[in-house]
Amino acid sequence: MVYIIVAFVAFMIYMWIEAHRHRVVFHSLSFPTFPESFSRFRLFFISDIHRRRISETFIDSLKGKVDLVIIGGDLTEKGVPFSRVKRNIELLKQLGPVYFVWGNNDYEVDYHELDALLLESGVKILDNTAVTFESERGDCIALLGVDDMNKRRDRLDLALSDAEHTTFRILVSHDPRIIEKIMPQHQIDLVLSGHTHGGQIRLGPFGLYEKGCLQNINGTMLLVSNGYGTTTLPLRLGARAETHLIELKHEKS
Repeated sequence: MVYIIVAFVAFMIYMWIEAHRHRVVFHSLSFPTFPESFSRFRLFFISDIHRRRISETFIDSLKGKVDLVIIGGDLTEKGVPFSRVKRNIELLKQLGPVYFVWGNNDYEVDYHELDALLLESGVKILDNTAVTFESERGDCIALLGVDDMNKRRDRLDLALSDAEHTTFRILVSHDPRIIEKIMPQHQIDLVLSGHTHGGQIRLGPFGLYEKGCLQNINGTMLLVSNGYGTTTLPLRLGARAETHLIELKHEKS
């Protein structure tokens, strides 16, 4: 009986450690549509922070490696003090300009207060809108963001209308199901999403959701992150906590 208890406690500690890793997955992605005049573009993508406190040491390890930061929704959830949210934002701002899309759990809190906090902190909210980055040669990259699909607040059409005349398009959606709404004529090269936690607790190949991955779907690259935090239980198994450092480059023929 003692061995069973010890084994159970050890297993729980292991799952807690898996849920609190400060893991960065590096992706070097090349696209023929990515403008050569940008040389490279480095994005730090973090999704599903929920109740976690971002580590200052973790942020220090990323300084100088990032051009901009993207929060892929679920920055917070019910019961998380706004002081913690503010500190997490301030740490992320040390890496570069911060962009945010809404997730379903962000609407569990007073979202008017969250909206005000984001604006006061200088975070750009991509709620069915887009921002454009232009190189010295006039080439343009668009970063689009849609509001939460679970609340039926997403309007991809509005975000696309904000991104006209752009060479390369990156879409951020908390929910990866946005891929089902993307058509070839939308010319979206990369989609960044989270929401699923990779199943969070998996039994071998089995989980509530697929494990996070990067895949090509009908010509659009889709990155689904396991996420940084957890929901319900602060535990993970078979779907480690993760963030992403994405380097975009031009693919030479």
